[in-house]
This record gives sequence, structure tokens and C-alpha cells, in this order.
Amino acid sequence: MRAVLQRVKGCKVEVEEQKVGQIDEGLLVFLGIGEDDTLEDIEYLADKIINLRIFADKNGDMNLSVQDIEQDIMVVPQFTLYGDCRQGRRPSFGSAASPERAEQLYDKFVAEIKKSKLKIETGKFQAKMEVELINDGPVTLILDSSRDF
Repeated sequence: MRAVLQRVKGCKVEVEEQKVGQIDEGLLVFLGIGEDDTLEDIEYLADKIINLRIFADKNGDMNLSVQDIEQDIMVVPQFTLYGDCRQGRRPSFGSAASPERAEQLYDKFVAEIKKSKLKIETGKFQAKMEVELINDGPVTLILDSSRDF
């Protein structure tokens, strides 16, 4: 399971010109699900995201998590995070989970992250979305549940 995290001052997601989710300050999480991902990957990544210290404390140091400061999280499904561009000129998505399996794991991830009691919004699975955000910092990080990086 892969995630791209962006610290944001605000974010909204639209599908067919209709808003499906919006948050104020917090984290935007683009979530990709691989064919080998499990419930352990969900638990690991949800815990990491909720507790990752990437928000400034009173001294301006990154010492606080989204949980510590009780901000919002937007979770947007993005299978293209499993695009393999090492060969040729078109990405291969062979290691991405099938849409059916990915949707099940995405829903379980959202349920797991909602246990934090923070405001959680989502994009729409398998939809063409428009994501509007104001990146704060900018702070953008990549997480992988296989701990490759």
C-alpha cells in the first residue's frame, strides 16, 4: 500500500462538478493499493499517517501529528501510485490490486483511519476526480507499507 501525504491548508474533491469531500487544514492522502496488500498494511499505514509528526509545534519544529492538533484528513483513492514507469513510455499497472479488491481495502482503510475520531473525508472510488488543494509548506511525503522507502 502506498500513500502520498500532503500537508494542506484546505482541500476539496469534485466528481462531475459536484463536491464529494472537503477539509480545512490537515492532510491530503492519495492512497494506492497493491495486489499483495493485507489488513496488516492497512493498520500500519493508518497508524503511521495519524501519528506522523509533520506539523509545527510552538517552536516551528515538526513535532506534532494530525492527531495531536486534531485536524482533518482527506483520503483519495489513486491506483496510479502503482504505475511502473521503468520500461517503455506507458505506465504498467500490473502490481495494482484489482478494482474489486482495491475498493474493499480502500473502504477498510477509511474505516481504520476513522477510528482516530478526526474529521475524515474521501474521494470517490473509480471516479474521475478533480482535487483542489493548498499545499502547506509545501510538505509532501511518500509512504509505503512494504517499507521500501
